Amino acid sequence: MQDPAITPDLIEAHGLKPEEYKEIIRILNREPNFTELGIFSAMWNEHCSYKSSKKWLRTLPTEGPQVICGPGENAGIVDIGDNQAVVFKMESHNHPSYIEPYQGAATGVGGILRDVFTMGARPIAAMNALSFGEKDHPKTRQLVHGVVEGIGGYGNCFGVPTVGGEVRFDPAYNGNCLVNAFAAGLCDADKIYYSEASGVGMPVVYLGAKTGRDGVGGATMASAEFDETIEEKRPTVQVGDPFTEKRLMEATLELMETGAVISIQDMGAAGLTCSAVEMGDKGKLGIRLNLEDVPQREENMTAYEMMLSESQERMLMVLRPEKEADARAVFDKWDLDFAIVGETISEDRFLIMHNGTCKADLPLSTLASSAPEYDRPWVPTDVNADMDDVPEIDPIDGLKALIGSVNYCSRQWVYEQYDHMVMADTARVPGLGAGITRVHGTPKLLAFTSDVTPRYVKANPTEGGKQAVAEAYRNLTAVGATPLATTDNLNFGNPEKPEIMGQFVGAIQGIGQAVAALDMPIVSGNVSLYNETDGQAILPTPTIGAVGLIADEDKLIGREVRDGHVALLIGETNGHLGQSALLAEVFNRQDGDAPHVDLAAEKRNGDFIRDNHAWITACTDLSDGGLALAAFEMAESAGVGVHLDETDTATLFGEDQARYLVACNFDQAEALMMAAGQSGVPIASVGRFTGDTVKIGHAEAPLAELSTIFRGAFAETFG
Repeated sequence: MQDPAITPDLIEAHGLKPEEYKEIIRILNREPNFTELGIFSAMWNEHCSYKSSKKWLRTLPTEGPQVICGPGENAGIVDIGDNQAVVFKMESHNHPSYIEPYQGAATGVGGILRDVFTMGARPIAAMNALSFGEKDHPKTRQLVHGVVEGIGGYGNCFGVPTVGGEVRFDPAYNGNCLVNAFAAGLCDADKIYYSEASGVGMPVVYLGAKTGRDGVGGATMASAEFDETIEEKRPTVQVGDPFTEKRLMEATLELMETGAVISIQDMGAAGLTCSAVEMGDKGKLGIRLNLEDVPQREENMTAYEMMLSESQERMLMVLRPEKEADARAVFDKWDLDFAIVGETISEDRFLIMHNGTCKADLPLSTLASSAPEYDRPWVPTDVNADMDDVPEIDPIDGLKALIGSVNYCSRQWVYEQYDHMVMADTARVPGLGAGITRVHGTPKLLAFTSDVTPRYVKANPTEGGKQAVAEAYRNLTAVGATPLATTDNLNFGNPEKPEIMGQFVGAIQGIGQAVAALDMPIVSGNVSLYNETDGQAILPTPTIGAVGLIADEDKLIGREVRDGHVALLIGETNGHLGQSALLAEVFNRQDGDAPHVDLAAEKRNGDFIRDNHAWITACTDLSDGGLALAAFEMAESAGVGVHLDETDTATLFGEDQARYLVACNFDQAEALMMAAGQSGVPIASVGRFTGDTVKIGHAEAPLAELSTIFRGAFAETFG
């Protein structure tokens, strides 16, 4: 087959700017051929190179005594004591999920699971953070069904519990849904596997499923805006097989026990190209590949197709040659491909051979660590704190509007499609705050959460970035966990627009301040840019995934609300309604500033909750919907009514930060109030849990009526 001529249109189709193509010519001192163009395109696109974001990502705090491995590897790793470590990461699969919802979401789950077990960890928990367009948009229903079924179909078959996540709806996502997938696993702290190749002349081994034409060009597609040609991009979406992935995980973990692995990398974005280049670059080595040895499931595949295929369930390894027989036996046992497809070389070259013909000969370092890096122009977001007065409303009417909306009703319809009990270590069902799993065979538990409030970030990127971290901190704290570290999934529009780049910079600055103040360093993450369709960007959505440790099950704070419990509000309330859920859902308004985050107060109040866990029977943080929604959700999950003394709309629905709602008996409440006074922590009794009604001031409704609204709204809309 004749390679196409390199034309300006072909260069543009590969996502390369004219000046980038000129730089390629300068590096090579010649024109690239078609395969080489594809390789540069894959490695220099936004998805793989982080060329618009590297400058700002370097400013994030990534270190701490708990951190074993920070950003730059397949996943981050944090010490949890007793020679155990938790390995975790969050990553986007937005563009593929909009084009082909089921497979896009399914392969997002598969990819993030590979990131975890590639490092030697057995996955123990998954989460997802999903953003869709308005509920009545003609595409939203199809996307919701496809994405939720894809996540459940892959995760349930693979056998990992989905323990938490979030779902939101906003018109800004009409043209680009977001699918952010999180996975965490456990490994021994002295048995971690990295991707840095070492040694010259070492075999490079292909592992797993065969290579097909699915996903060719997927990474380049994920680094571009959408337009009317979106349907033409469908072939760039990969196809997943969770049962093959399950075998690949077992084979990989067994392989590691043989001592055969020098380095290992999963084949994700840009497939064979990216995995080989990253392994070689980290080890300052070159790589030679012989493509005729690559296991293929389709006939007459070209070098271009093999190098850029994103077929799923594949890994690349540098092998200790003396262990080849042992390693091959493992993969034969699991009925998976094991093929030596190349070797490490001393020169800085990425040499691609196919049936004796050189298809690419490139300086390897220029593909990864020497990829372009841009300091994009940016303008700070103009923060407008002005807002009209918010009328007083009947608090029950306000509560009904929130719990009957698709943004704040129960997510039961979603999480009941996920297996959250597989592996038998899930300690709490989804829908009750942070997800919790036991560390099998120990008294320890791990808590997981993902959080962001995009309307805050749009209004005030720095405060919105801080708030995403602070809410993750509070969600972990509310179950008694000590926050350990975070992973970020930074979803934004086109970074070539200064106002979008300004959102990104502001959010990074806020995230950096918060993770430093709350001792939750960023250890892994992903940037997803160009989330735009026909020039319309999504809301800036820097999702924060966080992990916390409960050292002993006795320190777990439950949700055991009982009749007669006192409701205590911890933290200061000023009644901030700017950018609130009440404004959005009741008044169809998005005005005012985001709530400002006092990081010192967050730390102080969080420490207070953990230090006094023994007196707390149930706890939740206050976020969207303020006190009214938090009190209802706590009462509804326990099947007991709640009576709140407050009547003021701003006090009930304001979204001031650094606040928690606690339920406990009278004696415990007295002890907490005394301890709070000594610690300088604001605390107040705001009501009690009792009866079978929700009563706020003089307004009242049966709990059963409100529960029906809350639990039925999602299914009524999408079921």
